[in-house]
Order: sequence, then C-alpha cells, then structure tokens
Amino acid sequence: VQLQASGGGLVQPGDSLRLSCVASGRTIRASGVGWFRQAPGKEREFVGAVHRNGGSTIYADAVKGRFTISRDNAKNTVYLQMNSLRPEDTAVYYCAASSTIIYSQLSIASSYNYWGQGTLVTVSS
Repeated sequence: VQLQASGGGLVQPGDSLRLSCVASGRTIRASGVGWFRQAPGKEREFVGAVHRNGGSTIYADAVKGRFTISRDNAKNTVYLQMNSLRPEDTAVYYCAASSTIIYSQLSIASSYNYWGQGTLVTVSS
C-alpha cells in the first residue's frame, strides 16, 4: 500500500482546511487509517482515525469537535476536515494505514504498517 497525503498549506486562525490521503495498491475500505501530526521540536502525536469495520472514528481530545475524518471508498481516499484551526495545530500531518489494526490500537503509531509522506499545515496570522 502506498499513501499520498496532500492538502496542507498556510491558513489563518479560524480557517478550515481539508487534507486527503489517497491509497494505492489496496482498497482503503479494508484498512484502518489514522492521522498523526508532528510539530517542530515535538513528538508525533495522534490526531484521529477511522476503523476499517463500519468506519467508526476516534479523535484526540485536542481536536475533538473541530476535526472530522471521512472516507470515500470509491476514490480510495480518507479525508481529514479541519475546522476552527489554531496556531497550535501547526504541524506536518501524516496519514497511516493498516489492514490488521484493531480498534483499540488506532491511536498507536506503531500499530500502522504504511505511512504517507506528510503534508505541512501552518496556522498563522
């Protein structure tokens, strides 16, 4: 599986942005897909994920209510819709996938087999 993340950019606080994660080589419907981010000088952290069975989603507390993950199986794509962006959301965002991940592991980076290259989101006035 190859993952291609895109959609990052420079936005102002309060703006919205939608990131895309396109998968090739395997149907994304069969995979759990997670979003992680890494800010300069900080460790990679979990943002949210969608499970492969039924599409249940979970989110980190820091983004709950502002970010939404959705999946378009026909396009083999998972989206991260980010609303009400804050300067502290500035980071490189990565998508990751696994066909064997279970729900309880969705927030754990080491549980994913495949990673995209990352897309930079900068929130600044």
